Amino acid sequence: MVSPWTLTKVFKFNLDDYMKNQPTFLFSILALFYLCGCISFPKLDSPRKHEISKDENSRRLHHVVICWLKEEGNKLHQDKIIEVTQTFLKIPGVIHAEAGTVVGSERDIVDDSFDVGILIVTKDQASLKNYLEHPIHQKAKKEVLSPLVKRVLVYDFEN
Repeated sequence: MVSPWTLTKVFKFNLDDYMKNQPTFLFSILALFYLCGCISFPKLDSPRKHEISKDENSRRLHHVVICWLKEEGNKLHQDKIIEVTQTFLKIPGVIHAEAGTVVGSERDIVDDSFDVGILIVTKDQASLKNYLEHPIHQKAKKEVLSPLVKRVLVYDFEN
């Protein structure tokens, strides 16, 4: 086995020089590991886990539902709607489903008069039609949404 002292002689490595230039030396070692692939860093442009991933050639239909509750601001009712929205993920063709409460704003352009917003993402209009007619959606509409919601506004758009 070769001793470390022998290696310092072979590579003309001087411990005093190392101590003087320690940050430079450490940076050089890290750069070498990075270039060799020994250390991996996350790609800055990679999608985050909570984002909807999609192929470049695929399109998505976004179904946005804005709800005003019969009992404005009722936290229990908001939570029921948010919870039932997760069941929509079981419907074939639904890629993403989430719901949340309004974010208050002092800006005139922002409508913060509603209580809950729902976002459903499907592949296309046929998948949206399937979602709307599916028994899970119909049950949620009958048992949760209709009893709690006084007004609904829907926006559908594709990207």
